[in-house]
Amino acid sequence: MASGPIAERNQDATIYVGGLDEKVTETLLWELFVQAGPVVNVHMPKDRVTQLHQGYGFVEFLGEEDADYAIKIMNMIKLYGKPIRVNKASAHQKNLDVGANIFIGNLDPEVDEKLLYDTFSAFGVILQTPKIMRDPETGNSKGFAFINFASFEASDAAMDAMNGQYLCNRPISVSYAFKKDSKGERHGSAAERLLAAQNPLSHADRPHQLFADAPVPQMIPMMNQMMPPPPLPTGIPNPPMGQPPFPPSMPVIPPPALAPPPPLPPSASWPPNPPAFPPPPPPQVYF
Repeated sequence: MASGPIAERNQDATIYVGGLDEKVTETLLWELFVQAGPVVNVHMPKDRVTQLHQGYGFVEFLGEEDADYAIKIMNMIKLYGKPIRVNKASAHQKNLDVGANIFIGNLDPEVDEKLLYDTFSAFGVILQTPKIMRDPETGNSKGFAFINFASFEASDAAMDAMNGQYLCNRPISVSYAFKKDSKGERHGSAAERLLAAQNPLSHADRPHQLFADAPVPQMIPMMNQMMPPPPLPTGIPNPPMGQPPFPPSMPVIPPPALAPPPPLPPSASWPPNPPAFPPPPPPQVYF
């Protein structure tokens, strides 16, 4: 695929695709993302020695709307059994790792990376693909995963809302992950929060919410709109079924009798002039 200089590309219409399997080619990326919109260019950086791609690539669309649509429908789909990460190329170049890494435990074996992303992306921007720890031989989940958010506001909201909630019929545990090469120290410390507050890029992105946050309009039941009938005055017996209630002093006026129809004259008949039919022809005899 043709790849022009990076400076000449439309960065707003270019997406970053990460987590690619080694069998993925530029032709395959082109055929995959052309379903979202017209593709202008596909580029996968390769190693100079091995000439193999490094697990990511860039796809340039004709317009920014096509790139946004590709992010919505292609993010976290599995390609050769691996979920791919799709976001804006400009956002990928930002260094937003502030240490807002959470640990998710007691996962059901059916939970995959896409389900975790769809569930936790409502709380904030997820920088990398949710990492589910799997057995290297069987590929089965070990029951826990890690998610890296772009801000501590997102990780705090995810912990408050999802800790103890059921995911695939199992209550999950959500807490801050332990730091690497540390003696039992978790993320989310005061020092990390202070550095994150001083980073202006940590507030630049917004979460990709999958649920509408608009207030639900209040629906008034039809029963509440109906006015109840006025109560009957006391001392009036219940009328017979099918008759309206009348006060005792109000006379009941029967409806006027309908006049009978006028009789028909004796000579009248129906139909008045019956049609005259000709007599049938005589039977024919054949010899």
